Amino acid sequence: MKVLVFIEQRDRKIKSSALEALTLGAKLAGSPKDCAALVVGHQLDDSVVGKLKGYGSDTTYVVDQPELKLYNTVLYAAALEQAIKTFGADLVIGLASPMGRDLLPRLAARLDGAIVSDVTALEGGGGKIQATKPMYAGKVLAKVTLLENAKQFVTIRPNVFKAESLGTGSSTVTKLDIKLPATSLKSVEVRKGANEKVDLTEASRIVSGGRSLASAENFKILNELADVIGATVGASRAAVDSGYAPHDMQVGQTGKTVNPNLYIACGISGSIQHMAGMRTSKVIVAINTDPEAPIFKIATYGIVADLFKAVPLFTTKLKKLLEK
Repeated sequence: MKVLVFIEQRDRKIKSSALEALTLGAKLAGSPKDCAALVVGHQLDDSVVGKLKGYGSDTTYVVDQPELKLYNTVLYAAALEQAIKTFGADLVIGLASPMGRDLLPRLAARLDGAIVSDVTALEGGGGKIQATKPMYAGKVLAKVTLLENAKQFVTIRPNVFKAESLGTGSSTVTKLDIKLPATSLKSVEVRKGANEKVDLTEASRIVSGGRSLASAENFKILNELADVIGATVGASRAAVDSGYAPHDMQVGQTGKTVNPNLYIACGISGSIQHMAGMRTSKVIVAINTDPEAPIFKIATYGIVADLFKAVPLFTTKLKKLLEK
C-alpha cells in the first residue's frame, strides 16, 4: 500500500503534528519506498523539508511557487492531486486541522474516494484500513472500515499519535512543476492573533477558563499559571460569548478540538459542547465550586474550590516544584 502524507507548514515552519502524521503513514506503508510526503508553499528550502528526514519516507514531493505562499484551497488541491497521481497513492493522510478539513474532502470528492475525519486510531494494511473516530460529542468511538476499491483519505486528530524519528527514509526531494489552475479565489493575507504561544490544537498543556472568571482582566491568573507550566490558555464558549476571550481561544464543539497531555479547566461547568472538544485529553484537572458540575464526571482530578484562590496557589506551588 502506498501512503502519501500531506505536510502542513505555516511561515515555512513544519507543524509538529504533521510529523505525527508522517510517522503514522510510514508505519502503515511498511517500507520507506511506499511512503511519501508532500509539502506545498514557497521558498521551501532544506531548512524546511530537511526536517522530514528519518521519519520513514523515501520521497518528499515539493510544490514551490510564489502563488502558494498562503493557503489557497483551489491551488493546494491541484498540487495534492498531482502528487497523488504521480506517486500512485492508495491512502492519503492529513491533519484534522482547518486546512486538512478543507483540503482532503475536496480531493476525496474529486477522485471519488472514501474519507474519515478526526481519526484517533488507524490500523490495517494491504489496502484494508480501519479507523477509529469519536462521534456524538465524543460519547462513543466508532470503528470505520474504508472502501478497499477507492482512494482512501484520512485526517488525524493532532496530539494523538506519536511523532518519532524511525531512523529510516531518505526523504529525497522531488520537485513537482505543475501548471496552477486559473481561479478568482485569491489569498490576500493571514491575520495572526497576539498570542505567540503554541496553538491550542497542538498544545500539550492547556489552561482554560469559563464564565466564572467574570472578566477578560481576570484571565491574567490563568496566563500566570500557563507561563509557569508552558501551557496555552483556552476558554469556554460562555467566556467567549461574554467577551472575556477571543474566539480563537474557544475550546469545544463550536471552537477547537484539543487533545493535550494536561487540560486544566478553571470555572468551567462542563457543558456537552465544551466536553466534546476536550474530553480525549490525557489528564483533566477540574476546578469548580460546584461539586455536581458535569466536568467532574470526566476529570482525572477534581478540586472543589474557588478558582480565584485555587489557581494562584496552584501557580505558586508548581513554580516552587519546577525550580527544584
